[in-house]
Formats: sequence, C-alpha cells, structure tokens
Amino acid sequence: MIVLSHRGYWQDAKEKNREIAFCRSFDLGFGTETDIRDRNGSLVISHDMPTGDEISFSDLLRILRNRDLPLALNIKADGLVGALRETLISRSLGKWFVFDMAVPDMRAYLEAGIPVFTRMSEVERQSAWLEQSDGVWLDAFSDIWYDARTIETLLRAGKKVCVVSSELHGRDAEAQWHMLRELPTHPDLMLCTDHPEKAKKFFGDRLND
Repeated sequence: MIVLSHRGYWQDAKEKNREIAFCRSFDLGFGTETDIRDRNGSLVISHDMPTGDEISFSDLLRILRNRDLPLALNIKADGLVGALRETLISRSLGKWFVFDMAVPDMRAYLEAGIPVFTRMSEVERQSAWLEQSDGVWLDAFSDIWYDARTIETLLRAGKKVCVVSSELHGRDAEAQWHMLRELPTHPDLMLCTDHPEKAKKFFGDRLND
C-alpha cells in the first residue's frame, strides 16, 4: 500500500495545501493529494475559489524536486488539461495522476494520454470511462458501501485503486483500515488520509518501499 497525505501533511487546518504541509509530507516520504485551479492564467493550489494567496503549482513541484513520490491532482476547474500536461511532462514526473474533473472534461485528459483515476462511490457505482482509466478513486460519502472483494476485483482488472480514508468525511476510519489491512499486499493500492504517520504505523510492513 502507498500512503498519500490529504492536502499535504498538515497538523493545523490552516496548513492545508500550504508549503509547510507539502514539505512535511515529502520530507517524510509520503505522496500527497492536492487541489488544482487556475487564477489569472496560472495554475495554483486551492481547494476553494482562489483569493490570491495560494502557492503556485510550480512552487509545489519545486518542493517535490526530484523525489519519486505519488502526486494525486484533484482537478477543481475545467480546461486545465493543456497547461497541466505541458508542465508535468516537461518535469518528467512518473507517479502522478488526475481525478475528480467534470465528466466532459475527463475525455480531454484521456485523449491527451494523461493518467486519470475515475471516481467510484455509492452514487457513482458505474464509473465514467472505467476501462480507459488508469485507476479508481474509491470514495464513500455517507458510509462504506464497498468491501474487500470490490477492491480486489478492481486490482485484478489491472486498475490502481486509491481509497479515501473515512476521516476525510468526518467518520472514524478504524473499521475501514482493518478491512484494508486484511487485503493481500498490492503495489497499486493507495490510501488518501489526513493521518499519514498513523497509517504508516498501522499498516507497517504492508506499505510499499
């Protein structure tokens, strides 16, 4: 399993999607999930509408430097495919993918050859372009609707799977984490969490090197 920090490894809510959270995450060897928008023609890191104090996407890549860590990019605005493709491919990054864009916009990412994770949740059990996607962003808004067999089936089909940890929706994650721990070790299984160090301790030798 691979652990991704959610909006960086923040220890105070004000650190979410900020340089301190990304530095902490990367320095400890965790990949990260973050949010991409555009502001005045530039790519910025922001979950909500940009106000002008966001760090730029280029700054995020500067913090990452040449470390080969996963980067999950939550697409928060349409029409970013060209700018993202140009920036990321020019940096020769290997472990990155995009997800959560609008379905019509998703087609442009697939046609551009960008690694895409399609969303699957209790309200999206039939994922858009599942066969064409590299992986699945496996979410549960109200309660865990899937089981270990769901995840194993996706992995056997050759899909990478990133599981959204329950605390991201305000729920206790203990039962979910125990279920994940019972799965066979797999290099294409990921967990996006607000508690990456806790996850590292919990999953122990089941984490990828």
